Amino acid sequence: MECTTNRAGAHCGFMSKNGCTYVAGACFEIVEKCEGCDRIAETEAGRFCAVYPYPEMKWQRGVCNFATHVKPELPRTDQGATLNPLKAAKRASRGR
Repeated sequence: MECTTNRAGAHCGFMSKNGCTYVAGACFEIVEKCEGCDRIAETEAGRFCAVYPYPEMKWQRGVCNFATHVKPELPRTDQGATLNPLKAAKRASRGR
């Protein structure tokens, strides 16, 4: 359904016939770490994430998985070559 609170007219998965069903009844504004992301939606009410209603929660345990401006760091070996994360996980599970 279309949002009728902060991001009027934008598609929102939390909207129902009775209004916004998210925790606070509306989306929260972006945090400082979100600056530079391509998923920021600017409206008259402020700047909001177009994908997630509470951006601060996405940054609590590290990098937001929706962030387009941050690249994840790949683990490196002693020689400086990057490891394939899938192979590294398999090696770790075998105890090597």
